[in-house]
Amino acid sequence: MKDVNIVAYSLTLSYTIYADVKQYTSLKNLLKFKMTNDIMMNIERISNKLNELLIKNYDAEKGYKKAIENVDNTRLTTFFTECSEDRSKFASQIKTQILNLGETPKESGSFTGTMHRNWMDFKTIFTSNDQKAILDEVVRGEKESLEDYNDFISETEIPENIKTVLISHRNTIKNTIMKVPQLEEAVA
Repeated sequence: MKDVNIVAYSLTLSYTIYADVKQYTSLKNLLKFKMTNDIMMNIERISNKLNELLIKNYDAEKGYKKAIENVDNTRLTTFFTECSEDRSKFASQIKTQILNLGETPKESGSFTGTMHRNWMDFKTIFTSNDQKAILDEVVRGEKESLEDYNDFISETEIPENIKTVLISHRNTIKNTIMKVPQLEEAVA
C-alpha cells in the first residue's frame, strides 16, 4: 500500500510540477505578448507624432518657398531659402526615424498648411509693408513649431536617438526665431 501511495503522490507531484511549468509558460507568453503589444502601441504612437511633425515640416518648407516668391529683398530671400532647406532636411531626418521604427512616413503636407500659405498670399496683397507681414507670419509659424517640438521632446518614452534629432531641429527653429528681429530692421 505504501508503494501505491508513493506512486500516487509521485504522479500528483509530477502533474503539479507539469501544471506549474505549463502555467508559468502560459504566464510568460502572456507577459511577453503584453510587453510586445505595449511596445508596438508605443512605436505606433511615436510614429504618429513623428508623422505630425513631418507634415508640419513639409508645410513649413512650402511656406518658405512661397515667401521667397513674395519678397524682393536679397537678405530675406537668402533667409527664406535657408529655412526652406532646413525644413527639407528636418523632413528627411524624421522620415528616416519613422522608417527605423518600421512604420510608413506621410508623403505630403496638410490642408491647414495650404490654408496658411493662402492666408500669407492674401495678407501680402492687402498689407502695405508686405515683407514685415511675411516675417510676422514666419515668427508665428516658427513659434507653433517650437511648441510642437517642445511638447514631443518632453515625453519620457521616446528613444534617445529620436530625441537627439528633435532637439537639434528645435534648436535650429529657436535660432530662426532669434534672427527675425534683425531682418525686420533691415526691411523697415
